[in-house]
Amino acid sequence: MNIIDLRSDTVSWPTPEMREAMANAPVGDDVYGEDPTVNQLQDEAAAMLGKEAGLFVSSGTMGNLVAVLTHCGRGDEMILGRDAHIFRYEAGGSAALGGVHPNTLDVQPDGTLRLDAIQRAIRSDDAHFPRTRLICLENTQGTIGGIPISAQYIAEVADLARQHGIRLHIDGARIFNAATALNTPIAELVAPADSISVCLSKGLCAPVGTVLVGSRAFIDQARRARKQVGGGMRQAGILAAAGLIALRKMSTRLHEDHANACALAEGLAQIPHITLDLSRVQTNMIFFDLAPDAPLTPAQLSARLKTEYNILMNPYPGFTHRFRAVTHYWITREHVEAAIAAVRTSLS
Repeated sequence: MNIIDLRSDTVSWPTPEMREAMANAPVGDDVYGEDPTVNQLQDEAAAMLGKEAGLFVSSGTMGNLVAVLTHCGRGDEMILGRDAHIFRYEAGGSAALGGVHPNTLDVQPDGTLRLDAIQRAIRSDDAHFPRTRLICLENTQGTIGGIPISAQYIAEVADLARQHGIRLHIDGARIFNAATALNTPIAELVAPADSISVCLSKGLCAPVGTVLVGSRAFIDQARRARKQVGGGMRQAGILAAAGLIALRKMSTRLHEDHANACALAEGLAQIPHITLDLSRVQTNMIFFDLAPDAPLTPAQLSARLKTEYNILMNPYPGFTHRFRAVTHYWITREHVEAAIAAVRTSLS
């Protein structure tokens, strides 16, 4: 990349191998279930995550929406974090399109929801209340810095859900980053969940797509929900071909992105006017704060990095002085060193 783009891992480009695979992918009509490349992607994703079946959708937002619509009916309730992507960044789709009521809880610094808070949020059988049908977790938890959630915690939430006859969905936009950071087999990490959405277009570099996985019965119903929200695709194997490489190859190299994130964080932490907690850099995300008395405002620093150094790094929305930087396949160690030097010079 000519530009050092640290805004997000969503900016990652498909690799040359992905482009070649897309050009040569066998295709069919996926609405008829006849696209062989889509079918292979769905099967491989489900097998990797230890589930029975998968469904290819266009985005992480669609994957989460389809999951919620499949698990819940109109007037039902889901429990999730108030910093969760489903609640904050998906345009209220679950409420607008599904009539599903969100019951939001505080997200803890480690990315979890307190078990006692979940317990209190589960509704009793009372005609005044919505029915609690679903708990949603996010792994990694992006809004607090890409913190991975452990298999033990997921199992504890799943046990609580089972006690009350409700389901557990994991927004696994960066689930492979979580598995890598925790050194846990991904199927073991998500084993207790009823459904997981796995984004292919962030750190895994595919240009488009998410796979939603779960039981075969769940996926059969999810396919109908996908159609309802306009997600039926035809010769989608062109896209699924890149997704196969994302699963097979890109998922195995995420430790490199994590190492680059640590190197970037360590360098930034040594620069005056920057505050950064190194213990919270556990995957590919770095959050840091610019001191109010710094020689540049966050907007000015962002503009200077872009115009003078070809580096894209934006202030984090909703915070006065905070930045988020995200490493990915197209960020090398040389890019990391260049970014550290540029920030140091800009703030000197």
